[in-house]
Amino acid sequence: MSQRRVAILLSGGGSNMVALARSMTGDHPARPVLVLSNDPNAGGLTKARDLGLPTAAIDHRPFGRDRTGFEEALLAAMAPHAPDLVCLAGFMRILTPRFVGAWAGRMLNIHPSLLPLYPGLHTHARALANGDAEHGCTVHEVTEELDHGPLLGQARVPVLPGDTPDTLAARVLGQEHRLYPAVLRRYAAGDRTPVRLP
Repeated sequence: MSQRRVAILLSGGGSNMVALARSMTGDHPARPVLVLSNDPNAGGLTKARDLGLPTAAIDHRPFGRDRTGFEEALLAAMAPHAPDLVCLAGFMRILTPRFVGAWAGRMLNIHPSLLPLYPGLHTHARALANGDAEHGCTVHEVTEELDHGPLLGQARVPVLPGDTPDTLAARVLGQEHRLYPAVLRRYAAGDRTPVRLP
């Protein structure tokens, strides 16, 4: 099977993008072909350029409430690179069912909780407020329902005495950088068996 072409969408610093891009070498069944952001000033774009990756930015703000127009611009930016898979890596825009449907079975997301626990935002604070003994991250296929879709991998971390949302987030992020590349390698090879990291 030929190598899968991967577009990575981000909104911020891009640490998961870096982990994914650095993993896609050697015998990996995929290669990064584009890093795309909704924020022209996203730090992840600079990191992508430093890695020698093509980048593009479609600022969502001029589109206002025109989500379809914004997504059409995203697709136009992606088209010349002909991606087979899309990895959302801290992409902080909710995508419409039309966009999600166009990439059904070909778009992944990483979320900082053990889904189905804590979809949405502020996951670390919510885990602490609930007194959870463990927390973690999940990679899943993107579907029309936010932070749902078939689970493709999870990694767990213990919640420690004295944890704050920031300390917990930092430990979870370290696991994200292990989990997302592991899932992508398996998924790009056509294997959807979930990855489980301790």
